[in-house]
Amino acid sequence: MNNVDEKLLDKIIDTKKNKVEVINIRKNGKSIKRKVNEYIDIVSKENGSGIDIYVKENVLFGIVHIPVIITESGLTDVVYNDFHIGKNSNVAILAGCGIHNDKHKDSEHDGIHRFFIEEGAKVKYIEKHYGEGIGKGKRILNPVTEIEMKKNSSMTMETAQIKGVDYTHRITKANLEEGATLVINEKIMTSNNEKAITEFLVNLNGENASSHVTSRSVAENSSYQEFKSNVIGNAKSFAHVECDAILKDDANIKAIPEIFAKNSNANLIHEAAIGKIAGEQLMKLMSLGLSEKEAEKAIIKGFLK
Repeated sequence: MNNVDEKLLDKIIDTKKNKVEVINIRKNGKSIKRKVNEYIDIVSKENGSGIDIYVKENVLFGIVHIPVIITESGLTDVVYNDFHIGKNSNVAILAGCGIHNDKHKDSEHDGIHRFFIEEGAKVKYIEKHYGEGIGKGKRILNPVTEIEMKKNSSMTMETAQIKGVDYTHRITKANLEEGATLVINEKIMTSNNEKAITEFLVNLNGENASSHVTSRSVAENSSYQEFKSNVIGNAKSFAHVECDAILKDDANIKAIPEIFAKNSNANLIHEAAIGKIAGEQLMKLMSLGLSEKEAEKAIIKGFLK
């Protein structure tokens, strides 16, 4: 790997700060590095389109890194990764994609991730997206996440679009059985003419299943964001969906909430707020000696923290 590769990796998973036990690095459509252990295995799919990650039962504090980097302009990379999480295991998965595009053809990564989480298992999934480069070619990322959660399992999903992604369409679908818990925290930053669309479809199928989805975003310049959520309560269950966004310049943000209670004991809540930075917030920080731009940056940093 060269300096560009290392910089992209540091942006999305920062291997210098995180202990690397199990890792698979994909570059320009091919696996270039892999490390496994006796508890977690990674197997390439026969057609080379992705990998299967197997976590054994009762594994405690397993850590898996599966970053993707793209440095080839004009490449469209599609990968299918399946995660098989064993009963009562506890694992953290650090993923994401960084694209460096200095030329004039579009570079695109479409990651399809499927999670099969067995009874009592716990998963923390962290995914970061980042784009850079001086070329006119676009940096495109379209992640699809499909989650199947067994009884009393839990998953926390933290996703962040840091900067430099021209277009993204993120789709997350989940089916929760009895007692399963899904927490999703999404953070998105768009600027210039960038466009970001996110969709969530959560089915609460089992009794006492619960989900909490939080989306925080900032749209600047002429960028566009769209947030869609659909939570369906098919049994006694609870869900809270929250969409908060800061709007600047000539940007546009649309929120399309939908909650559907199909059971009288389903308790579903949706909240959405879109607006510009409050003047009193700016004035308070500027009174401490910050310029208006510095105050805006501080507010946005805290909002997306």
